[in-house]
Amino acid sequence: MHTDQGLYRLRVRGGFSASHQLLHYEGKCERLHGHNFRVEAEVEGREVDPDTGMLLDFKVLKKRLNAVLDYLDHRHLNELTPFEGLSPSSENIARYIFTTLQKSMAEPGVRLREVSVAENEGSVAVYREE
Repeated sequence: MHTDQGLYRLRVRGGFSASHQLLHYEGKCERLHGHNFRVEAEVEGREVDPDTGMLLDFKVLKKRLNAVLDYLDHRHLNELTPFEGLSPSSENIARYIFTTLQKSMAEPGVRLREVSVAENEGSVAVYREE
């Protein structure tokens, strides 16, 4: 089924627990501390599969996201290769998750739109590539 102007978006949620220390930050977040990070990944596309009526199966997207999050879970982020010499801020974590998750997206017509990372209820960082 194709719509000329319609756009479908799917969003899945996941999370991980980790510690980090912000670099070059004058404040208490420069000290070792941890969060229960909440993560959302959103994909978009214009066409659904004519047989299933789905853009992408939620469980497929969730499995891919969880594979990325498993690497971060219960770790000290500053010690991980992707954050060597880089402050593991929510912004940089969101970019890492986005670029890693994007590599697993193989369905034609489906693109990763954005990834958001929340350290707490009121603070969310979003990364997307235009």
